[in-house]
Order: sequence, then C-alpha cells, then structure tokens
Amino acid sequence: MKKILVPVDFSNHSEYALEVASAFAKKYDATIILLHMLGLSEAVLTKNEGQEVAEAIYYMKLAKKRFSVLKSKEFLEGVSVSEIVQNYKEFSEINEVAKDQGADLIVMGSHGSKGISEVFVGSNTEKVVRTSEVPVLVIKEQVSDFNIHKVVFACDFKTENILVYRKAMRLFQRLGTAVDLVYVNVPSAAFKSSTDIEQRAEEFLAIADFDAPIRPDEVAYLSGHSIEQAIFDYGKKVSADALAIPTHGRKGLAHFFYGSLGEDIANHAKLPVFTFKI
Repeated sequence: MKKILVPVDFSNHSEYALEVASAFAKKYDATIILLHMLGLSEAVLTKNEGQEVAEAIYYMKLAKKRFSVLKSKEFLEGVSVSEIVQNYKEFSEINEVAKDQGADLIVMGSHGSKGISEVFVGSNTEKVVRTSEVPVLVIKEQVSDFNIHKVVFACDFKTENILVYRKAMRLFQRLGTAVDLVYVNVPSAAFKSSTDIEQRAEEFLAIADFDAPIRPDEVAYLSGHSIEQAIFDYGKKVSADALAIPTHGRKGLAHFFYGSLGEDIANHAKLPVFTFKI
C-alpha cells in the first residue's frame, strides 16, 4: 500500500477517517492524499469580476487554511501528506481522482444526512462506495491506534463475486490481516440446504483460487433471522476489527445479497467497513 486517498469536508467524521489513514500510512510507509471538493457552480467560476469571483477565491483560501489545521494534527506526525482542492461536484469523480493518483485505498468518514445512524443512506459516502473501483474503508466512529488483525468478509459465493473476492483477499494479504469468510442462511426463498451451500462454496473457492486459499471447511456458515445482524453478531463474537462486503454499484449497497443488507450493516455496525465494487 503506497497511497491512501482521504476525501475531507473538515467535519469530525473526516478527521476520524484521517486518523485511521494515518495509522495505515505509518505501518505501510504510505502517503496520504487529502481531497476537498468545493462544489462551486460554473456560473461562479466563469465570472470575470464581482462578488461571485471573490466568493470563489474566499472558499479556496478557506479550504487551504483548514487543510493547514488538519495537517497539524499530532497523529499525522511523520506522515507525508499532500492535498488537492478541486471544484468537483459529482462524487463519482472521486473514483477518477483515486485512479489518477494511483491510490490503493480510499478512507472516508461516514456522516449521513441524519447523522451517524444514517451512514450510507443518501450520504456522500454512499455515492463514493457506489462508484469507486478502488476499495473503500468507511469509518463511522473515532478509532485511535487502529490495527486490523481480523476482518469478517461476507460472501454469497456467486460467480459474479469471484473477482471482488480476489481483490479483497489481495488487499487483506498485503495488510497481513486474517480473514473470516462467512455465509449467512436466512429463512427466505433463497434459503439453501447445508449440502447445497457447502457445494457452492467449494466450487466458488476452487475457481477463485488464491495464494493463501481458504478451504470450504474453514468458512463460517451462519444462520439468522437477518443477514446483517448475523454478520454483526459474528464480528463481535470473534472480536473482528472490521467488516468487508461487496457492492454492485447500482444503488449503493442495496443489491448486496438481498434487499438493503449493505445499508442495514452500515447503519447498525459500529465496526469499520471495507467495500469492494463488483
């Protein structure tokens, strides 16, 4: 891991994300790129004079000043930090910035439209997750001295998840993180017998094939009334440091597994959440 992109709006939540990013940067000798999106209208930027131009200049200078304050945080001591201030208005543009900068990971705070309890729903974070081809780590609470020893990765063993599984496993291998791979069975039309799901897992893992493969008998097969609660409970049981889930990128996390699982996980889990676009 060489570069970490941290979109910031100078809120407490973006500072939480930056603190986690700094822990990664120190451990892996990576650099941090701070990105702030002004979102000014074209009408403001195309004026040649007057109050509109003065306003644009004001916000640019204000962003620079806030960057200086943010970069002076004690937890960033010894970390190489650069900054980008652009007039991006669409959060899908963060994906382009991440690719242009060669970022290995995006770390982003989550403060939804109704506060921390509405993490992804209608939030800018959800828009980034929906469009990012780079893995995203969502931070919902302040985590000091962040270390990721174990992550719970939820998978439904469908063939469409093979590439994202490989991407996730490569990242976790680079991070030196142990992975608990889980599948959740719930009472629904999609319910699978133990034999069926174990066979599907075996076929999936055989095709996915990885340098440090997980055997089918190492998968945790969970049962519960809801997938999200089973994942959350399991993460708590094994003292996981983070959860990991794929997303289709169509409507945020709403198409992962069934219904609005991703949104429910983001709303209820206090753990950091890795997302990988399918």
